[in-house]
Amino acid sequence: MRALSACRLCPRECGVNRMEGERGFCGAGRLARVAAVSVHPGEEPPISGTRGSGTIFFSHCNMKCLFCQNYPISQYGNGREMDTETLAGEMLRLRDRGVHNVNFVTPTPHVPQMMEAVFLARGKGFGLPVVYNTNGYDAPGTLALLDGVVDIYLPDAKYLSAELADTASATPDYARHNKTAIAEMVRQVGFLSPGDDGIAARGVLVRHLVLPGRVGETEAVLRHLSENHGPDLPLSLMGQYFPAWRARAADGFGRKVTRAEYDQAIEAASLLGFRNVFIQER
Repeated sequence: MRALSACRLCPRECGVNRMEGERGFCGAGRLARVAAVSVHPGEEPPISGTRGSGTIFFSHCNMKCLFCQNYPISQYGNGREMDTETLAGEMLRLRDRGVHNVNFVTPTPHVPQMMEAVFLARGKGFGLPVVYNTNGYDAPGTLALLDGVVDIYLPDAKYLSAELADTASATPDYARHNKTAIAEMVRQVGFLSPGDDGIAARGVLVRHLVLPGRVGETEAVLRHLSENHGPDLPLSLMGQYFPAWRARAADGFGRKVTRAEYDQAIEAASLLGFRNVFIQER
């Protein structure tokens, strides 16, 4: 828990002492706060497989996405506090339900607690892949701690534009930190590569959410990923945007993504030569 004595888990580096009850930008405290523990069948096929992904949804977030679909969890902190013994027990219970992996959602503010729970669970025989399901706004030092702990990384690549990242998520430096974070993740575990059964045990899969009226931003993000990692990088194009939380009152964010916009995003990935793209049915 030493990292919480002067919190620098994400690029914001708030420096608050969470061990003493101080809370920074994300609102997280000394103990992990968990909103839900469930078996999730709706991740990408190599993650959910046939038996589901065991998801542990953390509360709080180090971004302020105005369209966040999980805003009661991420922004209002709904959930219950758990010590690491309890968190490890939840991992073991998910394993016993037959899931393919345990999937920590929005883990960045809770990395020390997550790591301690993983070590405790592994000491009790836990052997499933650990998934780090993140918004992609992660610090290199935090990711270095996870080397050898995390098996599968599911980072977002949300923006390339600093202006859009600031307007939509209060993270004008998102692109710079996201580039560094994804590079470190790939260095640690390589690209996601499902086994003979179609289930992934290791690797990186990058997600991108298409925003209404901003397919040009999608094209720029995909071009950036292609230039840095090549067309073999596994990519998930998400088209489920809808105007949640504060989006309806924000200029240009108040509608869903159209079929034509999503098709244009798919075409952009194809023209860039991406060979491993997950596409949502609509």
